[in-house]
Amino acid sequence: MENEKAVIGALFFILLIVGANFVMYAIARGAANSKGKGFWETIGKSLNASTKKNDDMDELHKKMEELKKGGKEDSSR
Repeated sequence: MENEKAVIGALFFILLIVGANFVMYAIARGAANSKGKGFWETIGKSLNASTKKNDDMDELHKKMEELKKGGKEDSSR
């Protein structure tokens, strides 16, 4: 009797994991196929967007360094 319950519990757990994986796959697949575009096109565009954000952050860091250098020069006078 206990072996049967253990087997049923194990099968239930396996089905639960497989079901959760299927749901996550469906969600990711739907997100990747946004607006009828292909998976690789969507991934490529997201990577290009992240490099643009990095360029903006680099520009901001440069401006911050310039302001810090300018502040140090003003305080030494």
